[in-house]
Amino acid sequence: MLSYEGFTLIIMLFILAPIMGAIALLFLFIFEKRIDLLENKNKEIRLEQALQEAQYNKLNQQIQPHFLFNTLNVILGLARLNRTAELIRALEAFSQFLKFKYKASEPLIPLSQEIQYTQHYLDIQTLRFGDRLKIDMECQEPLSIALVPPFILQTLVENSFKHGLEKKVGEALLHIRFYLDSQMVYLEVADNGLMGNESSITDEGGHGLDNIQKRLYLYFNDRAQLNIVSNESGTKVEVSWPLVFDKKMEEAAPE
Repeated sequence: MLSYEGFTLIIMLFILAPIMGAIALLFLFIFEKRIDLLENKNKEIRLEQALQEAQYNKLNQQIQPHFLFNTLNVILGLARLNRTAELIRALEAFSQFLKFKYKASEPLIPLSQEIQYTQHYLDIQTLRFGDRLKIDMECQEPLSIALVPPFILQTLVENSFKHGLEKKVGEALLHIRFYLDSQMVYLEVADNGLMGNESSITDEGGHGLDNIQKRLYLYFNDRAQLNIVSNESGTKVEVSWPLVFDKKMEEAAPE
């Protein structure tokens, strides 16, 4: 015969079972909603990353070297003067410049690669300016494997020529310096060209300093900075961004 306690326990089970089931279903519903929310959030993050990557690649493609026509004019002039050796050098530098430009697609590349790329540009400008162009470049050795947004150096150097040195009469000076401070990479590009103004330097429709600022923000947000100082003695642009190393290159680097 069923005892009173047993009967009470059965009644309690019949009463509590639906409640416990409802609670379990509620938790399951909340858990499923949470999973859906996380999946939607991940989709939003992926879409945002894809959008940023598309914007970044678009900005990279907007960088069309200003010196292309000048380079072709230099090559044409060398050909007319039958200066064969210099003509060959100009064509080789021009070829290497374009090869890198249309090959670079990564958001960050080794600094040594960016310097090498920009050197092709400087080689061509040296042919244009001759002995009156003096270039000084400083880079701490450990920074050679640090990562840098592509075309940053080349764009700054290109701006120095376009807005200053091309208008300069007499000796044209260009100083380039990379250095490390508090885990931040600093790049300074200074010239003694004619004084410009910030609006004329940055109104290139995304092709000059404005382009650099946008790309740095897409990758580093507010951790990257760009400053420009221009006066009668020339122009100096300083860019900084967080130090990032290529792990493979860092492991392969000699002690």
